[in-house]
Amino acid sequence: MPKRHVMPPLAGWIVLSLRPRGQHGGLRTATARAGARTLALSVLAIQPIADATARRTLASALAADLVVFTSPNAVRMAAALRPLRARRAQRWLAVGEGTRLALQRFGIAAQTPERMDSEGLLALPTLAELRGKTLGLVSGCGGRGLLEPALRKRGAQVVRADVYERVAVPLAPARQTALETALRQPRRVLLALTSAEALAGLLAQVESPALKKTAVVAASPRLAQLARASGFARVVTAASARPAALLTAAVAFQ
Repeated sequence: MPKRHVMPPLAGWIVLSLRPRGQHGGLRTATARAGARTLALSVLAIQPIADATARRTLASALAADLVVFTSPNAVRMAAALRPLRARRAQRWLAVGEGTRLALQRFGIAAQTPERMDSEGLLALPTLAELRGKTLGLVSGCGGRGLLEPALRKRGAQVVRADVYERVAVPLAPARQTALETALRQPRRVLLALTSAEALAGLLAQVESPALKKTAVVAASPRLAQLARASGFARVVTAASARPAALLTAAVAFQ
């Protein structure tokens, strides 16, 4: 008996990727496996911070009792400024799997929460009681607004090192045109939402009402709530920000 042909779950869909410039590869690969195609819409770019303040705060953060990295970008930019080496009895933590893998490339074993976002990280027993401890938070300007105040409230002496910043960039005219074409059938368009800043940047540049008719798969409950508050009605929450998790959750729109 001939094998039955199974259509990919998102065949015919277009997935909007809001990743920063040059960082669409992982989502593009997962999207192709799901039978869809990717439209890269970078409204942000990653720019390193390498001044004297960044170097000084990074040195202090890496010397803390616990060290938390919030993204793969934080790992890459920090490693460009200073060697990453874990001391004995020091605990390193990563917000998500991509960040953990980035640290692993430098020989560092980092703990990662099951729910790969700020809320999941804060639920780890390692961060439950922080009185008398120093905690280095290696991040980018403006990111992870929930983490720092929560960690301070638990008693940690937080040393924050911002090693990169996200800068707004305009969509190229060709991307604008491609988006306008995709939005002619918005119900077959999926917005992969992993960043509040990226969503704000997109909404600042795209005025088409059809954008709000697209489906949204959000990387966390917080981002799902933000999407709904921004006027999107078709929203689901993924198990994490990983591309495979985002597209698995998106099957709910079929």
